[in-house]
Amino acid sequence: MRRRKFLVLLGGLVAVGPIATRAQQKAMPVIGVLSAGKTAAVFLAAFRQGLSEGGYVEGQNLTIEYRWAEGHYDKLPALAADLVGRKVDLIVATNPPAALAAKSASSTIPIVFRGGADPVADGLIANLARPGGNLTGVNFAFEELTAKRLELLSELVPRARVMALLVNPNGASTERIIQLVQEAARTKGLQLNVLKASSESEIDTAFASLVELRAEALIVGADPFFSSRREQLVALASRSAVPSIYAWREFAAAGGLISYGASLTSAYHLVGVYAGKILKGARPADLPVEQPTKFELVINRKAANALGLEVPPTLVARADEVIE
Repeated sequence: MRRRKFLVLLGGLVAVGPIATRAQQKAMPVIGVLSAGKTAAVFLAAFRQGLSEGGYVEGQNLTIEYRWAEGHYDKLPALAADLVGRKVDLIVATNPPAALAAKSASSTIPIVFRGGADPVADGLIANLARPGGNLTGVNFAFEELTAKRLELLSELVPRARVMALLVNPNGASTERIIQLVQEAARTKGLQLNVLKASSESEIDTAFASLVELRAEALIVGADPFFSSRREQLVALASRSAVPSIYAWREFAAAGGLISYGASLTSAYHLVGVYAGKILKGARPADLPVEQPTKFELVINRKAANALGLEVPPTLVARADEVIE
């Protein structure tokens, strides 16, 4: 009888053993991706490439949950809270509004952001070299670049005396950007009209008003919502025959006239690299915020020809890429 009881007990231990072992194994890490707009596939591919360099592959040893606000910034706090409630191991915020929402939602979950003009002024981090807290990331959308875009557009369209600036009024740095571009316009003796849009219909309205304002050129601000509406903006600029400059290469590749800014693909790649480092144990507080080392000037000659513009040789010589 005793021998039978012993065998039953031993069999029970054998049966329970594998279950207990599996329970003790670390679960697959989960990353939550939070964005104000829907992130393009090419950028997500760059992000995943950065993760893979750290040994993490989605679907194999990593799970990624995506939350898109579709341009509605007011939805970000609830989306961030949802990710926190699901106890993700790390949050990737692909733009400043998403980063602010993620920071408000958690002071403990690591957050890697793709930042805007000034993450220190925006209240995301203490300083670039040692961020402190639970956030770090990549910062590359400098406010001053918008004023530089006015200069480049003026060089490409020297006859233009009236320009327009399209901004998202919900952007954290919008007012500062407006001031900088207004100063640059005054220096060059140009008239600048400021247009604001935070929805698809408002973008349509803004372009309709370009005719009334007699604007001869347009500067499109660097904003995640505008990035998500790239095709709409490029199509409207073409239909309106208004020479326009954008922040990212992807606009010129989609048929836009000219773009100037840091590489979005490189930024997302770096975000993936940082996320991998943190999953392996690095602390966000100790990882300095990455800064851009290269800015891309891209010209679409086909778009220029359609507008009847001759691209100055001096501008072609400085371009990183000329799309024929």
